[in-house]
Order: sequence, then structure tokens, then C-alpha cells
Amino acid sequence: MDKIAALNEILQLDPANAFARYGLAMEHLSQGNITVALTEFTTLIEHNPAYVPAYQMSAQTLAKQGRTEEAIARLNEGIAVAHRTNNAHAASEMQALRDDLAV
Repeated sequence: MDKIAALNEILQLDPANAFARYGLAMEHLSQGNITVALTEFTTLIEHNPAYVPAYQMSAQTLAKQGRTEEAIARLNEGIAVAHRTNNAHAASEMQALRDDLAV
């Protein structure tokens, strides 16, 4: 069974499983399925709004696709969540990316 099938199987049983949803998004990303990956990141955020890596990776992906305004919006959300969850390292990284994109 491939990774995507295995992760989808887990998600059928537990759609809010953050680890499986993040893994699925990352696997789609590694296979070049950008649209599907971004959809999975958004679904992950909907189910687990405090899952900081989803904001960070989806913003990076949006930025790489030239979707700067969307990336900045996602970074703004992610930075706020990182502060609420005391994840200073992720907040700092996202702020740096946002600063780079705003230039």
C-alpha cells in the first residue's frame, strides 16, 4: 500500500487526525500535487486550528507558487496561532517569510 492510500485509510477512521492529514499533505506536496496538498493543509487547519506547521508549510507552498497575497494571509493566521500556542520559533520563521514576501 502506498503512503497516500495508507494515510487516507487512517483519515477515513479519524478525519481530524492531525498527524495523518499533515503527512498526506506533505506526501502530495512531494509528488507535485500542489492543489491537493493545499486543500489538505486547509482541511487540517479547519479540523485542528492550533496545528502551526500546517500554516507554515501551506504559506511556503503558496509563496513558491507566486500566490503572495494568499501566503501572507496564511502567515498572518499562523503567526497569531504560534503566539497563542507559545511556539516562538515557528512565529519567528513565519515572520521572516512574511517580511521577505512583503518586500
